[in-house]
Amino acid sequence: MASHQRSPAIKGAKVLMVGAGGIGCELLKTLALSGFEDIHIIDMDTIEVSNLNRQFLFRQSHVGQSKAKVARDAVLRFRPHISITSYHANVKDPDFNVDFFKQFNVVLNGLDNLDARRHVNRLCLASDVPLVESGTTGFLGQVTVHVKGKTECYECQPKPTPKTYPVCTITSTPSKFVHCIVWAKDLLFAKLFGDKNQENDLNVRSSDAASSSQQAEDVFERQNDEGIDEYAKRIYDHVFGYNIGVALSNEETWKNRNRPKALYSRDVFPEEPSQQNGNMDKNCATDDPLSVSAMASLGLKNPQDIWSLLENSRIFLEALKLFFGKREKEIGNLSFDKDDQLAVEFVTAAANIRAASFGIPLHSLFEAKGIAGNIVHAVATTNAVIAGLIVIEAIKVLQRDANNYRMTYCLEHPSRKMLLMPVEPFEPNKSCYVCSETPLLLEVNTHRSKLRDFVEKIVKAKLGMNCPLIMHGPALLYEVGDDLDKDMAANYAANLEKVLSELPSPVTGGTMLTVEDLQQEFTCNINIKHREEFDEEKEPDGMLLSGWTQAPRVEKDDNKTVGNGGSSTSNALSAMPVEAEEDDDIEFVPTGKKRKVGEISKATNPNLSDVADDDVLVMLDGENLDINKKKKLQ
Repeated sequence: MASHQRSPAIKGAKVLMVGAGGIGCELLKTLALSGFEDIHIIDMDTIEVSNLNRQFLFRQSHVGQSKAKVARDAVLRFRPHISITSYHANVKDPDFNVDFFKQFNVVLNGLDNLDARRHVNRLCLASDVPLVESGTTGFLGQVTVHVKGKTECYECQPKPTPKTYPVCTITSTPSKFVHCIVWAKDLLFAKLFGDKNQENDLNVRSSDAASSSQQAEDVFERQNDEGIDEYAKRIYDHVFGYNIGVALSNEETWKNRNRPKALYSRDVFPEEPSQQNGNMDKNCATDDPLSVSAMASLGLKNPQDIWSLLENSRIFLEALKLFFGKREKEIGNLSFDKDDQLAVEFVTAAANIRAASFGIPLHSLFEAKGIAGNIVHAVATTNAVIAGLIVIEAIKVLQRDANNYRMTYCLEHPSRKMLLMPVEPFEPNKSCYVCSETPLLLEVNTHRSKLRDFVEKIVKAKLGMNCPLIMHGPALLYEVGDDLDKDMAANYAANLEKVLSELPSPVTGGTMLTVEDLQQEFTCNINIKHREEFDEEKEPDGMLLSGWTQAPRVEKDDNKTVGNGGSSTSNALSAMPVEAEEDDDIEFVPTGKKRKVGEISKATNPNLSDVADDDVLVMLDGENLDINKKKKLQ
């Protein structure tokens, strides 16, 4: 691809970038330096201090400003003649509809979450605009090309969902430190500092432990005449002592488990906790509530130190005191934020105290923050490499060079002296419910589950729809939109609270529902199968969605070739793909079976001949790929 050949395709292209973070900054710079002259950027985020070590278009003075706008201004300083349009907005906003997408020649994703990726994928399919997808996690990365009707769409293979844990494990029988983090972050922190009206499984534990003189709903409430030290001590004794004691009373639970130890403040502190408190004056120098720190009050400096049980207990009480002393106005509206220092300290301390009770190894604040925020620390070099690969694939798409499209994986360790593994894309999955419109199957108890459960747990959480419309034959069961009149809106709201079998048009076994998102121009049919019981541990949603064709496992045979021929299988690589960028909910993909990198002829692809090797193998998710049946893109 000589520069004079690709210039017309580049200069005349109108490109949409979604995301101006770690990948986005590198991508915008690379697009501008490669000759692209009409670039549009969408990003809803503002710049944080933690971005500055890898998002090099931003400076300290930009903190708090729009990423899209600052990135635009930074690039225009060294490429003032090009057009860059920025949108400080959510790509899922109604303004960014199919008509908006149709104006672009290619869409380039640098997103950090699965939901937004699926949304963009559907808009690209509906508008028939090619999509180049990407992601990085630490040293790992990937770039994939999605062209309607020619390659797999982003959702042709099921994506791993973020790991969830049964409530009973979190509240009663934790066995890993991550269980303690989830308990501290999603239950205890939310109960103490979040919305008091929100359902919280700590209510169950509190009800069990409540004495006859104190109502369950009052356990976490601070009394009018109660001092902060007294309140903090009471909370400590309740969640780490009394609740554990109640759990221990169920002997059946501990027959095959290690018994936890109830921890009370009187046993942990050599003297009264109130005499152990730190110096709140050390936090007076800052006006930023996110910078208030229990560690600073207590003189603890290194976040990589593992605190003792006593130190964790002191941090717990001090953090609680600081929340009520310095940030009382926020209480009732707080949610955990990994960039909130005091919140991270509180969750770390609470998780460690609980871990100590259950005999689980303690962790440092640095480690706990990574777990609580689902963080794999970003590597700027990986972002730069992936951005370059995105541009290479975008140029091929603009030149309609379909024979040379590649999905490229960036590896942490070299294989056959290579860190970049190109793989030929595959044809669309005929069982994909998004691009092939194959019906899904939902197993659900139609006499117990409400329409609200179906909307929240399936339509929004699993299918990624934002503005769903649900129909049973000609009957409209549910719809959202600003143009609905009050009576219709009230009718649909009432339907949400009805069980499926009692809807105006009853949903029972054998029913087919049609679910549509008008913004995404995406329609999906779902066959309903009634099922009485579900395993609370394995199926906590109380319903099971299926419909993707899972590929059978292919047994390894070192004497057989795979793909287009070549030598025997060897040098298998670690699991891919990567679905995260920076601070995303990291998706761990199990090791799968081998997929052969396509044979690339030097005659047809001279520029990649020094990179692609027809003997190189790359490990992908064996559950999702059928090597023998899938067809490579011709």
